[in-house]
Order: sequence, then structure tokens, then C-alpha cells
Amino acid sequence: MPHSNPDSLDDVSQSSYDSDEDYRLAQQEWEESMHQLQQLVSIVLLPFFGKWLGRRWSQWGSDRGSLC
Repeated sequence: MPHSNPDSLDDVSQSSYDSDEDYRLAQQEWEESMHQLQQLVSIVLLPFFGKWLGRRWSQWGSDRGSLC
């Protein structure tokens, strides 16, 4: 009958723990990256797009006003 080595069971347990720890760290890094992306969009892209859209709207409004 095979004899199980308690040290090998500890290695499997440690490996599982490392895997869980790696997953937790990867999840934390993903969440931080998403937070940075949200900040980029709200601080840089939305104001830029709003400025562009405002200029297009005013150009359309001034062109339309001169036609009447």
C-alpha cells in the first residue's frame, strides 16, 4: 500500500495558497488599472470631447442662423 508523504501534502497546500495569492494580486492590479482608466476618461477625454462638440454645435448654430 502506498504511503503518503505529509511533506508532499504541505507542498500541494502551499502551491494552492500561492495560486490564491497570485489571483488576489492580479485582481487587485486589474481593479487599479480600471480605476486609472476611469480617471483618464473623466479628466482628459470627456473635457476634450465636450470642447470639440461645443465648437461643432456653435459652428452649426452660426451657419444655421445666417441662412434665415
